[in-house]
Amino acid sequence: MPIDEQLLADLQKETFRYFSHETNPSNGLVLDSSRPDSPVSVAAVGLGLAAYPVAVERGLLRRGEALARALAAVRFFHAAPQGREPDATGWKGLFYHFLDRESGRRVWSSELSTVDSAFLIAGMLMCAAFFDGPASEETELREKVDELYRRVDWKWALGRSRTLCHGWKPESGFLRYRWEGYDEALLLYALALGSPTHPIPPDSYHAWCETYRWERRYDVEYLYAGPLFIHQLSHVWIDFRGIQDAYMRERSIDYFENSRRATLVHRLYAIENPHGFEGYGADAWGLTSCEGPGPAVHEIDGRRRRFWGYVGRGAPDGPDDGTLAPWAVVASLPFAPEIVMPAIGRMNRPRLRGEDEYGFCATYNPTFPSAPGRRGWVSRWHYGLNQGPIVTMIENHLTGLPWTLMRRCGYLVEGLRRAGFEGGWLDEASGRPEPGRDQPRPRAQR
Repeated sequence: MPIDEQLLADLQKETFRYFSHETNPSNGLVLDSSRPDSPVSVAAVGLGLAAYPVAVERGLLRRGEALARALAAVRFFHAAPQGREPDATGWKGLFYHFLDRESGRRVWSSELSTVDSAFLIAGMLMCAAFFDGPASEETELREKVDELYRRVDWKWALGRSRTLCHGWKPESGFLRYRWEGYDEALLLYALALGSPTHPIPPDSYHAWCETYRWERRYDVEYLYAGPLFIHQLSHVWIDFRGIQDAYMRERSIDYFENSRRATLVHRLYAIENPHGFEGYGADAWGLTSCEGPGPAVHEIDGRRRRFWGYVGRGAPDGPDDGTLAPWAVVASLPFAPEIVMPAIGRMNRPRLRGEDEYGFCATYNPTFPSAPGRRGWVSRWHYGLNQGPIVTMIENHLTGLPWTLMRRCGYLVEGLRRAGFEGGWLDEASGRPEPGRDQPRPRAQR
């Protein structure tokens, strides 16, 4: 195996350990982070589900073991209480952002999250496409996933507006924030449009696109969003190569090319390093929403520096406090491998490896004063939302397996078409197959 492929295989294996160790096997729920007493994140569950087919194909899990894990999660959410009660698991087919690990009930007064529910449903749909055999448990998984998707009331989540709402709380109703401006909701809108039971109208997608910002940075023109994760998460599931909506047709690119350009901008920003942070450069970049060493303020070399905790870091407009996220670099691998692989190689050193053997650390900051006379901070924790894209986007780069599976999801195909996407593989996709049942696929025997 070539050196680069071995490095990626090792990174996938180490990163996937998070889902092996931070999952409740009785209900399939995945912890938000490796912090003590962390709650479950439904987005992490979805990303774990998306990682299971990859783990089977890479020999990290036996097919039967992966099926048991996926089915535990699907059975839990299928039977979980849905209602207006503040301690339910969900409502209107959507689910609360954070849940208790054992009971699966809402915690932290979290919101009924539209986008995190979309990540969860997408992970389920990927498993439904992968576990396509006639065995009773695989059939049960597909049927329950289909019922879970069909019961989501996406139209209700509009909250009497044109664009989708971020969420809802039983104590106060819909949140004031909406999915407007280019963001990670691309997958959310596609799933909401493709529903056979409660779809949103195509006008909602057009209203979202009306809030986009086309920018020119470092002589690169692209649809702007500062944090890298925005240019990555929907691409975990959807192969945007060669397919375009009306917005992208007008600009003669697609969302895949747009993410490539955003990745290049992040690297150019790190090379320029306008704020003079330590460690930035051609092979050290990657700003995204992530944990940081703050909140704190320190005077460093006569300059007052402010550091934040969790914040939506981005480039080139910031915010930026010198914190970099290795996972954000790896998740850009399909878009620009020529600049990502050297960065992965540079990060592949003991200091940026976590003590719990889950691969790269979540974040690090070479500028932050960790002790008198010493600089450099590394996060102690790992996060499911970071780990999942490492596993799946490496696989999309190497084999395209996650993309191939989701191309077979008739609901997603229909949602993309209702959004106005045309071209490429979408023009060749079959009409409206049941999830995972249109074409048999050779699979590894584990």
